[in-house]
Amino acid sequence: MQLFSKALLASAGVLPMVLLGSCRQQQEAVRPNVVFFLVDDMGWQDTSVPFYNDTTPLNRRYHTPNMERLARMGVRFTEAYACAVSSPTRCSLLSGMNASRHRVTNWTLEYGRQTDAESDVLELPEWNYNGIQPDTVRSPHNTKNAMPITSLPQVLHDNGYYTIHCGKAHFGARTTPGADPSTMGFDVNIAGGPNGAPGSYLGTDNFGQVSNPKFAVQGLEKYFGQDIFLTEALTIEAIEALKKPIAAGQPFFLYMSHYAVHSPYSPDKRFVNNYYRRFDEQLNDTLNLSEAKYAALVEGMDKSLGDLLDFLQSQPDVARNTIIIFMSDNGGQALNNVRQGVANRDQNFPARAGKGSAFMGGVREPMMVYWPGVTEGGSTNSQRVMIEDFFPTVLEMAGIRQYNTVQKIDGVSFMHSLRSDSIAERDVVWHFPNLWGETQDTEEGYGAYSAILKDNYHLIYTWETGRLRLYDVKNDIGEQNDIAASSPDVVKSMAAELSEYLRERDAQRPSFKSTGKPCPWPDEVTAF
Repeated sequence: MQLFSKALLASAGVLPMVLLGSCRQQQEAVRPNVVFFLVDDMGWQDTSVPFYNDTTPLNRRYHTPNMERLARMGVRFTEAYACAVSSPTRCSLLSGMNASRHRVTNWTLEYGRQTDAESDVLELPEWNYNGIQPDTVRSPHNTKNAMPITSLPQVLHDNGYYTIHCGKAHFGARTTPGADPSTMGFDVNIAGGPNGAPGSYLGTDNFGQVSNPKFAVQGLEKYFGQDIFLTEALTIEAIEALKKPIAAGQPFFLYMSHYAVHSPYSPDKRFVNNYYRRFDEQLNDTLNLSEAKYAALVEGMDKSLGDLLDFLQSQPDVARNTIIIFMSDNGGQALNNVRQGVANRDQNFPARAGKGSAFMGGVREPMMVYWPGVTEGGSTNSQRVMIEDFFPTVLEMAGIRQYNTVQKIDGVSFMHSLRSDSIAERDVVWHFPNLWGETQDTEEGYGAYSAILKDNYHLIYTWETGRLRLYDVKNDIGEQNDIAASSPDVVKSMAAELSEYLRERDAQRPSFKSTGKPCPWPDEVTAF
């Protein structure tokens, strides 16, 4: 504990001069290890750990004892946010940039291809559909519709960290360097590629090589044909990869980026029978097979977290110097073509809508941080955190204060909230000038939009219609009462702030096909 505290003080530059020399010599030994545990498509209520005022019916549906364990060890953040779809979140995490700046505003896959739905009304901008790329790329192929960055793992690697990527990448299009995490500063890449979902979670299906080769998970051939679930195979490989830096006494960064709980909802035989046909109070019905398979994916993810915690705690010296960060990349699926219940209401209740939507169900996330000797076990914090904030925060955790990036960082460190329950004002902006492929229901927050969260107010702007909606999310987390008409001054002020933010970052916007003119900025709309 004392050594760890000295390391923290040294990183803050407040140790007495007599200690500085020895601290520099021991810098590698005292730098904390970091495990960033990212779940795919996990809604903020898909856990037995509450992230709202009270325990909810959804919390009682799921069984996540290891998330409960982590919550007892560390701090729960009750206002954590990400982008509404996968690639923008992951690009913001690795770059520290808001999506409006890096322009990877929708999900990526094939080189040179947008993944947006078609529209008779909107002409979408030429966004960076080839993803983020390492800052060393120069060729026209690798720089076209792409954003070169100095990545978070690259900065960590350059400062002595052993960096491991395990699981889903999904931040660079196929045939580009960014499709391979090993080009982005990771010493080890386990199963990461351009695919944003697994072809299958089943080893008996070769993780999609048989049934869905376009999305097949690569690099796990040793498990082909085995009766093993993808989540478990990734966990085994991550633990094996950790043994090398631990043996060498080298600080490590593990980016444990699960494909779970993204579709397809392959049945995890270890857990699916815990849920199938079980009565559910939220639905007032028994869980169907699809919902049972989803809950089993959640429980399998939780077991992975527990296995990693067990491995670290089997080596007390390592555990005492390892930070655990838990986060999801966007809201849970809220459409009843894959989920049970009333679409956009039941799946992320009490929040509205889900993945792809501007509403809270699409962007509010479960987040926890455990830092031995720093965070208070069993505590909660309402500090507002956006996904790009992890870039400067992780580097500050690591004691890395002098670094250069080719990109401008939008993220704001939340280190102050880890050492206490202090809260700093933080406005959050989302920018999605795109059309998510699964629905275009603008009433439920889908379609092309931008939004800002300031104080208790959430302002949503729909580019196609020019509609501005305003919600008091403190008192109306379900965003059922649009108060724009009764709060014109708030709308005007927030629309101006949102527009200024977007203009400063040279954000892209859609145009109208009928006129060829760009859609107006939010502050150019006069009626709402």
